[in-house]
Order: sequence, then C-alpha cells, then structure tokens
Amino acid sequence: MKSLKEVAIGETVTVTKLVGEGSVRRRIMDMGIVKGVSIYVRKVAPLGDPIEVTVRGYELSIRKSEAEHIMVD
Repeated sequence: MKSLKEVAIGETVTVTKLVGEGSVRRRIMDMGIVKGVSIYVRKVAPLGDPIEVTVRGYELSIRKSEAEHIMVD
C-alpha cells in the first residue's frame, strides 16, 4: 500500500484507505474520493504540486499534502 503522492503519471489506482481526520479528510471525501473508487493520475506539476487526477469522470487537482492521506493499491 502506498499514498497517492507516490503514484506515477498515467497509472490508475484504487483507493484502499483514507488516513487523517478533520477538515483534510472531509475535503477529500467532498471531492468524491472514498474507499473503492478508481483514480487516474493525469499530470503532476513541475514542482510536484498539485497532482491532477481523474475521479469518476471529473478532473481534479489535489495538493501533495492531501495526496499523502489517500492510500492506494
């Protein structure tokens, strides 16, 4: 198991667990990222922040600090 921050560009992964709590977790869940959902990593900004992903057909930008809380397989 690794965090979304470590996933390579062009890879599709499945969320296995959300770690952390409070406002960060709530923000992640508000984006539709929950256990079992597939995430496709489209692009990573030159300095690594943000990470652009596709979730359920929506294109989202996730901060690296938030991506650390999303565990994937």
